[in-house]
Amino acid sequence: MMKILIIEDEARIAKRIERMTRNFFEQNISAITICDSLQKGLTYIEKNTIDILLLDLNLNGENGFEILKSMVAGSFHTIIVSAYTDKAIDAFTYGVLDFVPKPFDQTRLSMALRRVTSVEKTTAGTMKYLAVKKAGHTRMIAVKDVLYVKGAGIYSELYLQNGQQELHDKSMEMLEQLLPGSFERIHKSYLISLDQAEKIIIRPGSSYSLLLKNGETLPIGRSRYKELKRKMI
Repeated sequence: MMKILIIEDEARIAKRIERMTRNFFEQNISAITICDSLQKGLTYIEKNTIDILLLDLNLNGENGFEILKSMVAGSFHTIIVSAYTDKAIDAFTYGVLDFVPKPFDQTRLSMALRRVTSVEKTTAGTMKYLAVKKAGHTRMIAVKDVLYVKGAGIYSELYLQNGQQELHDKSMEMLEQLLPGSFERIHKSYLISLDQAEKIIIRPGSSYSLLLKNGETLPIGRSRYKELKRKMI
């Protein structure tokens, strides 16, 4: 059951988004909330859990892009609905799931909403930063600095090239949708940047491991071995 937040200052458009979203998810919605300002939206997110944020970038003169870093660090997916199409490329680099340009119709919004439940990556594949919340602040980590991602329940552990580890509020499955195509799922618990892969190690009993360039080894799921081998040739 989806919990959805719409941050949009034009009441007519907000209601249109709400109606189209209800049409898409039908009975699979537990709540849809509309906030007409960034501050109201931020306050709501601090006090409530959501699954999807539908965010406009220009709200009564407020620049929604300025708070995008803190939004994409959350456990939910963010979809931009905005007429500011010149911001689309930048929005994707920060890790939004989709950018729906105004004016939009049911088909285009449904395409964006469908990506929430899809296992496919976004078509953009241009994510360059991972936003991580830490001690009340949001830290931006360059995707190129990530060795691999390990699933940790509803969270993800980021293992960085400098030896540091960071906890991300999104699950590994959600990050898999957003990260560039160079990241490959090699195991139910590991998502690896193939740029950091050295070679596949075959062990007795038909078990497999991946040796990284830094000397670490990670397990490879049997069902993922053939695809990984093909991509590393």
